[in-house]
Amino acid sequence: MDKARLRGKIMYKKIFAAALGFCLIFSVASAVETGGVNIPDSMSLKNGQKLILNGAGLRTKFFMKIYAGALYTKQKMNDAKKIIEADEPMAIRMHFIYDGVSAKKLIDAWNEGFENATGGNIKPIKDKVDKFNSFFTQEAKKGDIYDIVYVPGQGVSVTIKGKAMGTISGLEFKKAVFSIWLGDKPADSSLKEGMLGE
Repeated sequence: MDKARLRGKIMYKKIFAAALGFCLIFSVASAVETGGVNIPDSMSLKNGQKLILNGAGLRTKFFMKIYAGALYTKQKMNDAKKIIEADEPMAIRMHFIYDGVSAKKLIDAWNEGFENATGGNIKPIKDKVDKFNSFFTQEAKKGDIYDIVYVPGQGVSVTIKGKAMGTISGLEFKKAVFSIWLGDKPADSSLKEGMLGE
């Protein structure tokens, strides 16, 4: 074999190896890991619709990792206001890292979030907030997964460890719920950035 052909063969192998390496890197990059938690790149709803991972991040408090939070939408979006206002399917998943968050602490956090989301005017949705809070009766343990899913025409559904807790109707309530994470006063600004893919 002459030198030109040999060089060509070696170059082809190098290019193939580089391309293969890139593919492997790309496939690994599509699986997101946050705080040691594997975040799925999609979520299937009960009605058969599929949502894609918009972004994910960590909810921290006093330097402790509380949960990995992920936002799922129909298509990638980075405008928090548009996500909050959108009357389309979306979901937030919380995968708890901290072992032992009491129901009271969860409810206190929701109430603070709803106060921030409504600018202190929680009265118009107070009954719905109370119903939402009633779903959280147990301590969140490490590894527990909580899903908050909005479906147009149905409302906001809460699922805890695979068990459906209930659904609350209304777009206005959906806006308040998603504002807890994505509003002007989010629960955690770095988590908000992560959910927006920033």
